[in-house]
Amino acid sequence: MQIASFDWMALLRLAGAGLAVAAVPLAWWLWRQRNALPVGRMQSLTLLTLFLTFDLVLFGAFTRLTDSGLGCPDWPGCYGHASPVGAQLPIDVAQTAMPDGPVTHGKAWIEMVHRYLASSVGLLILVLTVSAWAQARRTRGAEQAASISPWWATVTLAWVCLQGAFGALTVTMKLFPAIVSLHLLGGYVLLGLLSVQAVRQSQLLDSHRPWQISTTARASMVAVLLVWLAQSSLGAWVSTNYAVLACSEFPTCQGSWWPEMDFAQGFTLWRPLGLAADGTPLSFQALTAIHVSHRWFAVLAVLALAWLAWRLRHVPALVTPVRCLWGLVILQVATGLSNVVLGWPLLAAVLHTGGAGAMGAVLVWLLAATRVPARTLSAQQRN
Repeated sequence: MQIASFDWMALLRLAGAGLAVAAVPLAWWLWRQRNALPVGRMQSLTLLTLFLTFDLVLFGAFTRLTDSGLGCPDWPGCYGHASPVGAQLPIDVAQTAMPDGPVTHGKAWIEMVHRYLASSVGLLILVLTVSAWAQARRTRGAEQAASISPWWATVTLAWVCLQGAFGALTVTMKLFPAIVSLHLLGGYVLLGLLSVQAVRQSQLLDSHRPWQISTTARASMVAVLLVWLAQSSLGAWVSTNYAVLACSEFPTCQGSWWPEMDFAQGFTLWRPLGLAADGTPLSFQALTAIHVSHRWFAVLAVLALAWLAWRLRHVPALVTPVRCLWGLVILQVATGLSNVVLGWPLLAAVLHTGGAGAMGAVLVWLLAATRVPARTLSAQQRN
């Protein structure tokens, strides 16, 4: 019983720290939007939450890439304390035993700052959800009430709670690759959910309707989004298995276009970090298979993204997201190559993770900003 009570108290302390962090952007938002219309206030809060969520994704990548994921090897606190300040003694013991191990004072602070940021984003999304339902009540029966459903914010809140559970499992399951990969992809989904709300609130605020496009163009967007998801999943698997350095040159790998690889072992999903399913150390051939799969699928992803951006270049309402898409394609190619030929520099690796998340948000932006005309759908249904 003492352990359960202690865990709940640690969770409340973490929530308190998150509230303190979230209070700063919330106070800024309330001050800046004190005279704004309700729709404008909601849009501002959504954009602020989207920006801070993207920062959280970047800091999560930084936490993983600096091997700080187990800087505090328990959850939600750090050795039962709200911060590494109270856990100095156990951290000292762990750092003395393994100076380059997973627990050091620096890594503990990185891990706890990540948790503080995550809890603050969760609280911002809670405020966003409450505000969305309050606005829906105020506009009930009005034409604009159907434009922004508060269920988007509600699903976002449920999703961020699920993300918190995966964050806890990341620590308690000792960086289990499948869990860490799902946690990263869940962060991308969170960016997408917030992007939909930001776009629709912008359309309502500016009295703009979604741009009408053909069914084929819409299907192309969905197809490219699925390609992006597959490539992001492969990238997450590369990162969480530390397979980036399996190939240190480009375009060949280990001096060959098709090096020795073990796909069966590399893509066994349910296994501990660094181990095969049978408990033996993961082979270098398995790491090579993971790396090469991501590298070659990247060719398809870049071609698909470039093709979509080229196809939509003349759509007036999509000029900004299409330009963002071009920029992100260039960023991803540059940082991906840098990770290989420069030996996985920290800045390039963080930007590569963040660029993937931003690319997913832009693709969702394209979908949220467009729709197929109703008469087209009716004609298809008749046929």
